[in-house]
Amino acid sequence: MGYKVVVVGATGNVGREMLNILAEREFPVDEIAALASRKSLGTEVSFGDTTLTTKDLDTFDFSGWDMALFAVGSDATKIYAPKAAAAGCVVIDNSSLYRYDPEIPLIVPEVNPDAIEMYKNKNIIANPNCSTAQMVVALKPLHDRAKIKRVVVSTYQSVSGAGKEGIDELWDQTKGMYVPGQEVAPSKFTKQIAFNVIPHIDVFMDSGDTKEEWKMIAETKKIVDSSIKVTATCVRVPVFVGHSESINIEFEDFLDEDEAREILRTAPGILVVDKRENGGYVTPVECVGDFATFISRIRQDVTIENGLNLWCVSDNLRKGAALNAVQIAELLGRRVLKKG
Repeated sequence: MGYKVVVVGATGNVGREMLNILAEREFPVDEIAALASRKSLGTEVSFGDTTLTTKDLDTFDFSGWDMALFAVGSDATKIYAPKAAAAGCVVIDNSSLYRYDPEIPLIVPEVNPDAIEMYKNKNIIANPNCSTAQMVVALKPLHDRAKIKRVVVSTYQSVSGAGKEGIDELWDQTKGMYVPGQEVAPSKFTKQIAFNVIPHIDVFMDSGDTKEEWKMIAETKKIVDSSIKVTATCVRVPVFVGHSESINIEFEDFLDEDEAREILRTAPGILVVDKRENGGYVTPVECVGDFATFISRIRQDVTIENGLNLWCVSDNLRKGAALNAVQIAELLGRRVLKKG
Protein backbone atom coordinates (compact mmCIF):
# COMPACT_ATOMS: atom_id res chain seq x y z
CA MET A 1 0.00 0.00 0.00
CA GLY A 2 1.54 3.27 -1.12
CA TYR A 3 0.81 6.98 -1.21
CA LYS A 4 -1.18 9.31 -3.41
CA VAL A 5 1.33 12.05 -4.26
CA VAL A 6 0.95 15.39 -5.99
CA VAL A 7 3.85 17.36 -7.50
CA VAL A 8 2.93 21.03 -7.89
CA GLY A 9 5.01 22.95 -10.43
CA ALA A 10 5.92 19.75 -12.25
CA THR A 11 7.20 21.48 -15.41
CA GLY A 12 9.89 23.55 -13.65
CA ASN A 13 13.49 22.51 -12.93
CA VAL A 14 12.78 21.48 -9.33
CA GLY A 15 9.40 19.90 -10.07
CA ARG A 16 10.88 17.68 -12.78
CA GLU A 17 13.71 16.74 -10.45
CA MET A 18 11.19 15.82 -7.73
CA LEU A 19 9.52 13.40 -10.15
CA ASN A 20 12.90 11.95 -11.15
CA ILE A 21 13.96 11.41 -7.54
CA LEU A 22 10.62 9.92 -6.46
CA ALA A 23 11.11 7.35 -9.23
CA GLU A 24 14.84 6.80 -8.58
CA ARG A 25 14.33 6.19 -4.87
CA GLU A 26 11.32 3.96 -5.56
CA PHE A 27 9.09 6.01 -3.31
CA PRO A 28 5.95 3.93 -2.63
CA VAL A 29 3.49 5.68 -4.95
CA ASP A 30 0.01 4.30 -5.62
CA GLU A 31 -1.05 7.30 -7.68
CA ILE A 32 0.74 10.47 -8.78
CA ALA A 33 -0.49 13.75 -10.24
CA ALA A 34 1.63 16.40 -11.94
CA LEU A 35 0.17 19.90 -11.63
CA ALA A 36 1.09 23.08 -13.47
CA SER A 37 -0.28 26.51 -14.19
CA ARG A 38 -2.69 26.93 -17.10
CA LYS A 39 0.04 28.17 -19.43
CA SER A 40 1.80 24.81 -19.02
CA LEU A 41 -1.38 22.74 -18.98
CA GLY A 42 -1.06 19.50 -20.95
CA THR A 43 2.73 19.50 -20.91
CA GLU A 44 4.14 15.98 -20.61
CA VAL A 45 6.65 15.15 -17.87
CA SER A 46 8.45 11.93 -17.01
CA PHE A 47 8.00 9.80 -13.90
CA GLY A 48 10.32 6.83 -14.25
CA ASP A 49 9.14 4.92 -17.32
CA THR A 50 5.77 6.67 -17.22
CA THR A 51 4.76 9.87 -18.98
CA LEU A 52 2.40 12.15 -17.06
CA THR A 53 0.25 14.90 -18.55
CA THR A 54 0.04 17.95 -16.33
CA LYS A 55 -3.27 18.90 -14.78
CA ASP A 56 -4.59 22.34 -13.88
CA LEU A 57 -3.45 23.47 -10.43
CA ASP A 58 -6.27 26.01 -10.26
CA THR A 59 -9.06 23.41 -10.40
CA PHE A 60 -7.36 20.41 -8.77
CA ASP A 61 -9.09 18.81 -5.77
CA PHE A 62 -6.52 17.77 -3.13
CA SER A 63 -9.07 15.72 -1.15
CA GLY A 64 -7.96 12.12 -0.72
CA TRP A 65 -4.33 12.79 -1.60
CA ASP A 66 -1.68 12.03 1.03
CA MET A 67 1.03 14.60 0.30
CA ALA A 68 1.82 17.39 -2.12
CA LEU A 69 5.36 18.47 -3.01
CA PHE A 70 5.22 22.16 -3.95
CA ALA A 71 7.84 23.56 -6.36
CA VAL A 72 6.27 26.91 -7.21
CA GLY A 73 6.95 30.44 -6.00
CA SER A 74 5.65 31.98 -2.80
CA ASP A 75 2.76 33.80 -4.50
CA ALA A 76 1.22 30.61 -5.87
CA THR A 77 2.06 28.68 -2.70
CA LYS A 78 0.18 31.25 -0.62
CA ILE A 79 -2.97 30.48 -2.62
CA TYR A 80 -2.80 26.72 -3.09
CA ALA A 81 -0.88 25.28 -0.12
CA PRO A 82 -3.57 26.23 2.43
CA LYS A 83 -6.20 24.64 0.14
CA ALA A 84 -4.24 21.39 -0.02
CA ALA A 85 -3.57 21.40 3.73
CA ALA A 86 -7.23 22.07 4.53
CA ALA A 87 -8.20 19.11 2.32
CA GLY A 88 -6.03 16.81 4.47
CA CYS A 89 -3.10 16.64 2.07
CA VAL A 90 0.26 17.30 3.80
CA VAL A 91 2.19 20.04 1.97
CA ILE A 92 5.98 19.89 1.61
CA ASP A 93 6.83 23.35 0.37
CA ASN A 94 10.04 24.35 -1.42
CA SER A 95 9.34 28.10 -1.43
CA SER A 96 10.45 30.50 1.29
CA LEU A 97 6.87 31.33 2.33
CA TYR A 98 6.60 29.16 5.46
CA ARG A 99 10.23 28.67 6.49
CA TYR A 100 10.22 31.25 9.26
CA ASP A 101 6.77 30.48 10.70
CA PRO A 102 7.45 29.15 14.22
CA GLU A 103 4.49 26.76 13.94
CA ILE A 104 5.76 25.13 10.75
CA PRO A 105 8.72 22.72 10.83
CA LEU A 106 11.75 23.51 8.66
CA ILE A 107 13.39 20.16 8.05
CA VAL A 108 16.58 18.60 6.78
CA PRO A 109 16.03 14.91 7.58
CA GLU A 110 19.68 14.17 8.43
CA VAL A 111 19.69 17.09 10.90
CA ASN A 112 16.35 17.54 12.68
CA PRO A 113 14.02 14.62 11.83
CA ASP A 114 12.12 14.87 15.13
CA ALA A 115 10.66 18.20 14.00
CA ILE A 116 8.40 16.23 11.63
CA GLU A 117 5.82 15.92 14.42
CA MET A 118 5.16 19.66 14.14
CA TYR A 119 3.51 19.13 10.74
CA LYS A 120 0.21 18.66 12.59
CA ASN A 121 0.09 22.37 13.45
CA LYS A 122 -0.84 23.45 9.93
CA ASN A 123 -0.42 20.31 7.78
CA ILE A 124 2.57 22.05 6.14
CA ILE A 125 6.31 21.31 6.21
CA ALA A 126 8.92 23.73 4.87
CA ASN A 127 11.97 22.84 2.80
CA PRO A 128 15.02 25.06 3.49
CA ASN A 129 16.94 27.29 1.11
CA CYS A 130 19.33 25.37 -1.15
CA SER A 131 22.48 26.95 0.27
CA THR A 132 21.37 26.28 3.85
CA ALA A 133 20.43 22.64 3.28
CA GLN A 134 23.87 21.42 2.29
CA MET A 135 25.63 23.49 4.95
CA VAL A 136 23.59 22.22 7.90
CA VAL A 137 24.14 18.60 6.83
CA ALA A 138 27.84 19.28 7.36
CA LEU A 139 27.45 21.37 10.52
CA LYS A 140 25.17 19.11 12.57
CA PRO A 141 27.49 16.13 13.25
CA LEU A 142 30.32 18.51 14.13
CA HIS A 143 28.02 20.56 16.38
CA ASP A 144 27.00 17.38 18.22
CA ARG A 145 30.64 16.73 19.03
CA ALA A 146 32.14 20.15 19.83
CA LYS A 147 29.28 22.74 19.84
CA ILE A 148 29.55 25.43 17.20
CA LYS A 149 29.82 29.06 18.31
CA ARG A 150 30.16 30.84 14.98
CA VAL A 151 30.05 30.13 11.25
CA VAL A 152 31.47 32.30 8.46
CA VAL A 153 30.32 31.08 5.05
CA SER A 154 30.98 32.32 1.53
CA THR A 155 28.89 30.69 -1.19
CA TYR A 156 29.55 30.06 -4.88
CA GLN A 157 26.02 29.48 -6.16
CA SER A 158 25.12 28.15 -9.59
CA VAL A 159 22.72 29.88 -11.97
CA SER A 160 20.19 27.03 -11.74
CA GLY A 161 19.32 28.44 -8.33
CA ALA A 162 17.67 31.26 -10.28
CA GLY A 163 15.63 28.83 -12.37
CA LYS A 164 15.54 28.18 -16.11
CA GLU A 165 15.94 31.90 -16.85
CA GLY A 166 19.26 31.89 -15.01
CA ILE A 167 20.53 28.87 -16.94
CA ASP A 168 19.42 30.38 -20.25
CA GLU A 169 21.09 33.71 -19.49
CA LEU A 170 24.46 32.12 -18.73
CA TRP A 171 24.23 29.95 -21.85
CA ASP A 172 23.18 32.76 -24.20
CA GLN A 173 25.55 35.31 -22.70
CA THR A 174 28.51 32.95 -22.95
CA LYS A 175 27.78 32.21 -26.63
CA GLY A 176 27.27 35.91 -27.27
CA MET A 177 30.77 36.70 -26.04
CA TYR A 178 32.17 34.91 -29.09
CA VAL A 179 29.69 35.97 -31.77
CA PRO A 180 29.70 39.67 -32.70
CA GLY A 181 26.20 41.08 -32.78
CA GLN A 182 24.78 38.37 -30.51
CA GLU A 183 25.81 39.87 -27.19
CA VAL A 184 23.23 39.40 -24.42
CA ALA A 185 22.68 42.12 -21.81
CA PRO A 186 21.95 41.16 -18.18
CA SER A 187 18.26 40.49 -17.56
CA LYS A 188 17.78 37.82 -14.90
CA PHE A 189 20.95 38.92 -13.11
CA THR A 190 22.01 42.43 -12.15
CA LYS A 191 25.34 42.20 -13.99
CA GLN A 192 26.98 40.02 -16.63
CA ILE A 193 27.17 36.45 -15.31
CA ALA A 194 29.28 34.92 -18.11
CA PHE A 195 32.95 34.90 -17.04
CA ASN A 196 32.02 36.90 -13.94
CA VAL A 197 30.84 36.52 -10.34
CA ILE A 198 28.09 38.59 -8.72
CA PRO A 199 28.06 39.18 -4.92
CA HIS A 200 24.30 39.65 -4.88
CA ILE A 201 21.52 37.04 -4.58
CA ASP A 202 17.95 38.14 -3.81
CA VAL A 203 17.08 41.65 -2.58
CA PHE A 204 19.13 43.91 -0.32
CA MET A 205 17.98 44.42 3.25
CA ASP A 206 18.49 47.43 5.56
CA SER A 207 21.38 45.67 7.29
CA GLY A 208 23.34 45.47 4.05
CA ASP A 209 22.87 41.71 3.87
CA THR A 210 20.97 40.27 0.94
CA LYS A 211 17.85 38.19 1.58
CA GLU A 212 19.78 35.04 0.59
CA GLU A 213 22.37 35.75 3.28
CA TRP A 214 19.64 36.43 5.84
CA LYS A 215 17.97 33.13 4.91
CA MET A 216 21.14 31.18 5.65
CA ILE A 217 21.45 32.85 9.04
CA ALA A 218 17.81 32.43 10.11
CA GLU A 219 17.43 28.89 8.78
CA THR A 220 20.64 27.58 10.35
CA LYS A 221 19.45 28.87 13.70
CA LYS A 222 16.01 27.27 13.28
CA ILE A 223 17.28 23.91 12.03
CA VAL A 224 20.47 23.36 14.06
CA ASP A 225 20.73 25.66 17.10
CA SER A 226 19.48 29.19 17.75
CA SER A 227 22.68 30.03 19.65
CA ILE A 228 24.96 29.65 16.61
CA LYS A 229 26.18 32.95 15.18
CA VAL A 230 26.24 32.94 11.38
CA THR A 231 27.53 35.46 8.86
CA ALA A 232 27.23 34.82 5.12
CA THR A 233 28.30 36.28 1.79
CA CYS A 234 26.35 34.77 -1.11
CA VAL A 235 27.80 34.94 -4.60
CA ARG A 236 26.37 33.88 -7.98
CA VAL A 237 28.97 32.20 -10.20
CA PRO A 238 28.94 31.05 -13.86
CA VAL A 239 28.25 27.38 -13.07
CA PHE A 240 25.10 25.70 -14.39
CA VAL A 241 24.35 23.29 -11.50
CA GLY A 242 25.94 22.76 -8.09
CA HIS A 243 26.44 25.13 -5.17
CA SER A 244 29.79 25.36 -3.39
CA GLU A 245 30.56 26.84 0.01
CA SER A 246 33.70 27.80 1.88
CA ILE A 247 32.80 27.34 5.55
CA ASN A 248 34.80 28.55 8.54
CA ILE A 249 33.62 27.13 11.86
CA GLU A 250 34.51 28.21 15.40
CA PHE A 251 33.73 25.69 18.16
CA GLU A 252 33.41 25.95 21.92
CA ASP A 253 35.71 22.92 22.30
CA PHE A 254 38.77 21.91 20.32
CA LEU A 255 38.09 19.56 17.40
CA ASP A 256 41.04 18.04 15.59
CA GLU A 257 40.83 18.01 11.78
CA ASP A 258 41.39 14.23 11.67
CA GLU A 259 38.56 13.58 14.11
CA ALA A 260 36.32 15.98 12.17
CA ARG A 261 37.11 14.09 8.98
CA GLU A 262 36.10 10.78 10.58
CA ILE A 263 32.92 12.27 12.04
CA LEU A 264 31.91 13.55 8.61
CA ARG A 265 32.80 10.25 6.92
CA THR A 266 30.22 8.44 9.04
CA ALA A 267 27.55 11.16 9.00
CA PRO A 268 24.36 10.58 6.97
CA GLY A 269 24.14 12.25 3.57
CA ILE A 270 27.85 13.14 3.39
CA LEU A 271 30.71 11.88 1.24
CA VAL A 272 34.20 13.03 2.22
CA VAL A 273 36.69 13.43 -0.64
CA ASP A 274 39.69 15.05 0.99
CA LYS A 275 43.11 14.24 -0.40
CA ARG A 276 45.85 16.83 -0.21
CA GLU A 277 46.87 16.43 -3.81
CA ASN A 278 45.89 17.70 -7.25
CA GLY A 279 42.22 16.90 -7.80
CA GLY A 280 41.73 15.51 -4.29
CA TYR A 281 38.53 17.49 -3.76
CA VAL A 282 35.08 17.77 -5.33
CA THR A 283 33.92 20.55 -7.65
CA PRO A 284 30.35 21.40 -8.75
CA VAL A 285 30.69 19.62 -12.11
CA GLU A 286 31.33 16.33 -10.31
CA CYS A 287 28.40 16.57 -7.90
CA VAL A 288 25.66 16.96 -10.52
CA GLY A 289 23.07 14.20 -10.32
CA ASP A 290 24.37 12.87 -7.01
CA PHE A 291 22.39 12.65 -3.77
CA ALA A 292 25.34 13.37 -1.48
CA THR A 293 26.74 16.52 0.07
CA PHE A 294 30.49 16.40 -0.61
CA ILE A 295 33.05 17.69 1.88
CA SER A 296 36.67 18.47 1.00
CA ARG A 297 39.58 20.65 2.19
CA ILE A 298 39.05 19.90 5.91
CA ARG A 299 41.77 21.68 7.86
CA GLN A 300 42.52 23.45 11.10
CA ASP A 301 42.11 27.22 11.26
CA VAL A 302 45.07 28.28 13.38
CA THR A 303 43.96 31.94 13.52
CA ILE A 304 41.33 31.13 16.16
CA GLU A 305 41.40 28.87 19.21
CA ASN A 306 38.98 26.17 18.05
CA GLY A 307 38.56 26.53 14.33
CA LEU A 308 38.10 24.45 11.19
CA ASN A 309 37.77 25.23 7.50
CA LEU A 310 36.02 23.04 4.97
CA TRP A 311 34.72 23.05 1.40
CA CYS A 312 31.13 21.88 0.81
CA VAL A 313 29.60 21.04 -2.60
CA SER A 314 26.17 19.71 -3.54
CA ASP A 315 23.73 19.53 -6.44
CA ASN A 316 21.39 22.41 -5.53
CA LEU A 317 18.50 20.98 -7.57
CA ARG A 318 18.80 17.76 -5.56
CA LYS A 319 19.87 18.16 -1.92
CA GLY A 320 19.14 21.87 -2.09
CA ALA A 321 15.58 21.35 -3.26
CA ALA A 322 14.01 18.22 -4.77
CA LEU A 323 15.95 15.52 -2.89
CA ASN A 324 15.39 17.14 0.48
CA ALA A 325 11.65 17.41 -0.27
CA VAL A 326 11.48 13.71 -1.18
CA GLN A 327 13.48 12.80 1.94
CA ILE A 328 10.93 14.75 3.99
CA ALA A 329 8.17 12.76 2.25
CA GLU A 330 9.99 9.53 3.15
CA LEU A 331 10.37 10.70 6.75
CA LEU A 332 6.69 11.66 6.90
CA GLY A 333 5.70 8.24 5.64
CA ARG A 334 8.07 6.40 7.96
CA ARG A 335 7.32 8.33 11.14
CA VAL A 336 3.71 9.47 10.72
CA LEU A 337 1.57 8.16 7.85
CA LYS A 338 3.09 4.66 7.82
CA LYS A 339 1.47 3.40 4.63
CA GLY A 340 4.41 2.62 2.36
